[in-house]
Amino acid sequence: MGLMKLEQALHAARALVLADLAAGEVAQADIVSLVEDSIAHRRWWVEQWPEGATYLAGLVAQDVQDALLERYGRWPLCPVCTEGGDPHALDVEPELGPDPHWVCGKTAVAVARVGALGTV
Repeated sequence: MGLMKLEQALHAARALVLADLAAGEVAQADIVSLVEDSIAHRRWWVEQWPEGATYLAGLVAQDVQDALLERYGRWPLCPVCTEGGDPHALDVEPELGPDPHWVCGKTAVAVARVGALGTV
């Protein structure tokens, strides 16, 4: 895979995750920097394994989700389980695969594709 294709895949993953952050109104500058950190890390990763380019959106989403959990709390919160109980975050499924979705881990409901939380 050429450098141009790798950059396109990285930019696409970045755009999808930023769209989901914006949908949750959490796209402040310090949070956007978490996306940039993930992209920098994943650039090296995908250069080593170009076949993994189709997995970038899900991996970047998980990276940002993990970084947010450490600093701010759960994201994105599950819109399916709104009745009682502790709020929980959606999971990215498949963890390593193409066409990643945000899925409720409790009900197995696929809520949205990564990048499409704003349409829920």
